[in-house]
Amino acid sequence: MNETYVEWLVKRKTPAYMTFLKILSIMLAACFIFVGFIFFPAFLVGLVFGAGAYFIYLNADLEYEYLYVDKELTIDKVMAKSRRKRVATFDIGKVEIMAPIKSYHLDNYKNRSDKQVDYSCGEEKKPDRRYVFFYDGTKKVIFEPNEEMVKAIQTVAPRKVFKD
Repeated sequence: MNETYVEWLVKRKTPAYMTFLKILSIMLAACFIFVGFIFFPAFLVGLVFGAGAYFIYLNADLEYEYLYVDKELTIDKVMAKSRRKRVATFDIGKVEIMAPIKSYHLDNYKNRSDKQVDYSCGEEKKPDRRYVFFYDGTKKVIFEPNEEMVKAIQTVAPRKVFKD
């Protein structure tokens, strides 16, 4: 049995507005709960803000886990290091092209209007390690694999994967 297994975890940068929303919702929840001891409907509003703060907290701390097993790439979203959700599964046979995000190999694909999804860290670093692949004529996927994962995918589809 010849299976290739590569796993990689990437932390998503938390946007400034999410940090602001998290702090604001916690403060509003605390204020309404304290006022709720005097005026009961404010207590219910405080509980609603508390529930909102919980969901904002989950979505503010995101990580993406890439799992490549035998010609299939699976992407999971890990929320606040406590919950995991399967986001997407891609068959490498349906990938049209995969290259670094600023590669000249992607020039022919720049004017396409495919749906774009971003499973990377969300920011441009120096050097930029993000890759793009076009999947099944419908999606443009941005992700940030490690070198071992790129080599594993390249062994399956050598004419579709470029490292520049």
